[in-house]
Amino acid sequence: MNIVDLIFARSTPTHSAVVSPELQLTFGELEARMKECAGRLNGDANWPKKARPRIGLNAPSGADYIVVALAILQQNACFVPIPNELTVSERAQLAKATALDGIVHAQSAEEWRVEAVVHDAPPAFDEGALEALNPAFIRFSSGTTGASKGIVISHETLLARITAANEGLRISPQDRVLWVLPMAHHFAVSIVLYLYHGATTILAPASDPKVMIEMMQAHGATVMYGSPYHYTMLSGLPDAASLGALRLAVSTAFALTTEVAELFAGKTGLHLTQGMGIIEAGLPILNLQHAKDKPTSIGQPLPAFEVKLDDGELLLRGPGVFDAYLTPWQPRESVLRDGWFPTGDIAEMDEDGCLYLRGRVRSVINVGGLKCFPEEVEAVLCSHAGVKAARVSGRAHPALGAMPAAEIIPQNAEAPPAAMELRKLCQERLSAYKVPLFYTFVSELPLTASGKLRRY
Repeated sequence: MNIVDLIFARSTPTHSAVVSPELQLTFGELEARMKECAGRLNGDANWPKKARPRIGLNAPSGADYIVVALAILQQNACFVPIPNELTVSERAQLAKATALDGIVHAQSAEEWRVEAVVHDAPPAFDEGALEALNPAFIRFSSGTTGASKGIVISHETLLARITAANEGLRISPQDRVLWVLPMAHHFAVSIVLYLYHGATTILAPASDPKVMIEMMQAHGATVMYGSPYHYTMLSGLPDAASLGALRLAVSTAFALTTEVAELFAGKTGLHLTQGMGIIEAGLPILNLQHAKDKPTSIGQPLPAFEVKLDDGELLLRGPGVFDAYLTPWQPRESVLRDGWFPTGDIAEMDEDGCLYLRGRVRSVINVGGLKCFPEEVEAVLCSHAGVKAARVSGRAHPALGAMPAAEIIPQNAEAPPAAMELRKLCQERLSAYKVPLFYTFVSELPLTASGKLRRY
């Protein structure tokens, strides 16, 4: 089974598939452009001569990213997105970890080159076991609390997860989805889902909110997928109220705050729907019922999923859970805990069954037997006008085991806020054991390749 074949077998050739500032394609035109690209890729001297090659794609987001990615998948190659923000050494590390057979460097569906990749050692994983899975994608986790993991998703698993996710999203050919996120990070469970369910994907420039709204209005967008950053930008425009015409605005990528949710709702009359997107499971949780009264909740599990808390850790069970971790090789069954996938997230559930993420299992600070979530403390610190960013971690304490310590990037490096002022703010809004004992001012904080805060 190949997900690309299913997409075009279901589609209406004359229906609009992709709209961007530089290119508009119907499903028929998208398929023809993809097949032409696939034929030329396969005929390239550097295209690997094996049944299921692993192919990296290094390309800017846009309509032709979709064309080239589908062309790779259509040939039964395992598609490995290469994020644009990776450094040269990080790209080399990704190529080695996945034992890439080739990399497509593409500016468009017409302008590309295939780079053959030669390795000095065999793969660090079971290549036969990988190929037996019918792999479609290898994506890497963000690596916020440790080494980034290669996550294998087969064609069959991909179909299961986009079908399960759509029980909540309800994407149909009548929908036109405004898209502003980087494709290297969100292609598998988003763009593929829209195409499979026959919707039109409107590709707008992520850094230009004015053009976003213009494209939304011109093409009659019904759904938007974006981050809190994008919704904040859009809320500041004079015609932000027109966003209220959307039937659904999904907030993803990082946590939605009350301030952003209230700002957007006040400007548009539409309440942002936060969800939990996780590369190992797709989109299992979505806040469809309580977006108005509980905007910071990730919501409730979609119909196909079950959740439970094990000592605070969120566990999931349902279709579309990843097939394997790449290195070290771990099939799904060896990772599951009695059939449940342990997400590594600490969560709380209220009386309505709404879930709230509180932190990561590996980042929790144990203060004298009490759990302190760094994300909660960081949110308080960042509410101070003089704080640009903050990272909280545990520092050894002789009596309590650990105490929170804060690293802070000030808005003004020459006049940072006083540590006593920050301590007082935390004391007003947090339990005593959560108040950082140490405050260090820094010029930068380490980030993952996807822009998330890297933790110890």
